Amino acid sequence: MPASATKALRVAVLADSDTRWKWGALTATRVRPGDTEIHLDGYLLRGRATPTARQLQEVGVGADSLREVTAVEFLRAMEAARGEDSYDVLVLALVGGGVQAMLHGLGRVWQDRAERPVVVTGYVGVVYEKLADGLLLRHGADLVLANSRQDADRFRAVYEGVGADAAAVTEVALPFLGGAGYAGEPDGDRSYTVVFAAQPSVPDNRKDRTYLLERLIRHARLHPEREVVLKLRSKPGEHTTHIEELPYQKLVQRADPPPNFRLVYGHMGEVLDRTDLLVTISSTAALESLHRGIPTVVLSDLGVREALGNHHFVGSGCLASWDQLDEGHRPAPDPEWVARQGVAANGGYDTAFDEARERIAALLARPAGLPPLAPYYTPVTAPGYLPGILARHHLSPDGSPLPGAPAADKSPGPVRQVVRRAARGAYRHGVQRVAPVIRRMGEL
Repeated sequence: MPASATKALRVAVLADSDTRWKWGALTATRVRPGDTEIHLDGYLLRGRATPTARQLQEVGVGADSLREVTAVEFLRAMEAARGEDSYDVLVLALVGGGVQAMLHGLGRVWQDRAERPVVVTGYVGVVYEKLADGLLLRHGADLVLANSRQDADRFRAVYEGVGADAAAVTEVALPFLGGAGYAGEPDGDRSYTVVFAAQPSVPDNRKDRTYLLERLIRHARLHPEREVVLKLRSKPGEHTTHIEELPYQKLVQRADPPPNFRLVYGHMGEVLDRTDLLVTISSTAALESLHRGIPTVVLSDLGVREALGNHHFVGSGCLASWDQLDEGHRPAPDPEWVARQGVAANGGYDTAFDEARERIAALLARPAGLPPLAPYYTPVTAPGYLPGILARHHLSPDGSPLPGAPAADKSPGPVRQVVRRAARGAYRHGVQRVAPVIRRMGEL
């Protein structure tokens, strides 16, 4: 039932990585209508990027409950959530294929229901690749969130271009923007701080990653009065949204950095609190930094290329090289470009989620409930593509569990849980430790 003034809004978030959990949980709090209290249940989809306890702690976003599930277990939980336990809103914070699988699975478990949750999905950051593929896999949710005016225009164009309903596209902003505005360069109370925001998969080869590390260390040597920080996403063996096969932690062991160079983990917002210059290839951290008014550089050293994602920043005024930074260059972001990215550096961020809040409130208030989920991809429109997408999550083309799907028949007992944990540990070790070594050996 819709939330009321006396009933907390019940929200479920299904996420498949630490970054998407952060996006999904914060989105849930941003889009709640009015001052409604929120009860948040988190579900972590089991896979190679399922966040560890350390990663969840670093993200810093809590929930009233949090548990790890398979796709089939999650669908069973949604089917069982009835009456007082029913959800008002469901946020799918997954890769596109995961969203599509859940839409079909949920369509099946809710097919005979008069009422169902409002289903929300979107992207965790900058959309610079697989635009059409990712969008069409997300089609069918009640709200497909676009993090900027530019993305909203692009999303609608893709949907309308294939004849799909574009009404779900809703302009918002990145939910994790915030923090104090940049107060200016330090006046002696601390060192001027340069932060390089590393990315797990950009660039994706040893040569380029070694080059970036060497330039960062060189900058530290050229400016001993500065604190030069390499901000890391994960520890070796942990996975984030993207796979990191060549961690900077290992590369730096072969270097000889000066005393003013250091590695840091932790919440990006806390790092930005003491940042005077943010440098990256194409990390979403650049948008967080621009939101605060911190000088921000998107590196052009390796070219401005779609494969790197820094092509997204063409026109931003932020593109520069290490040579320029070594000589003291300071970027000046283009105000019009910044405004189109949903960064809201000059105010307006608090109202960025108003449209989403209003649409969710209106959907919850519908007297006859919500219509069935209707993804663009069906066994008729994509018979050669959809079955494979669903099969990855052990679902058949009609959204039902495939024979032999994990936990398809019943909840696991104690012995089964122990076996599953052992198997999951072996799987993660193979994916995160063994497979990268084999791939690197193949490149020799």
